[in-house]
Amino acid sequence: MQDCIFCKIVNKEIPAEVVYENETVLVFKDIHPAAPVHLLLIPKKHIPTFFDMEEEDIKLLGDIQMAAAEVGKKLGLQKGFRLISNCNQDAGQLVFHIHYHLMAGRPLHWPPG
Repeated sequence: MQDCIFCKIVNKEIPAEVVYENETVLVFKDIHPAAPVHLLLIPKKHIPTFFDMEEEDIKLLGDIQMAAAEVGKKLGLQKGFRLISNCNQDAGQLVFHIHYHLMAGRPLHWPPG
C-alpha cells in the first residue's frame, strides 16, 4: 500500500527503532508510548483490518504471537505484558495495517478503556 506508514517502515522508507525482525514480522518502538515498554508488532504483509484477512493469513497471526513471546523474553518481561489490537475506527484503530501493541513495564489495569 503506497500511503501506509507501516508499509513504509517495513520497506525502510521511514526510520523506526526496530527491536525484532524476521521474514514475516517487524517489531518496533511506538513513537507515542503509553507505557514504559510500548512496541508495535506488524506483519510485513499489508492487511488493513482483521476483516480483510484471508485463510492464508492464519499462520501470519501465529508468527506475530511468537514474535511477542520472543521479544518478551529478550526484554525480560516475565512479570507480564499486554498484547492489544484494535479493529476499525470505533475500536481506536488509527493506522489501517493490522498491528498489535505490546505494553509492559508498569501494572496494566482492567478494563483498559
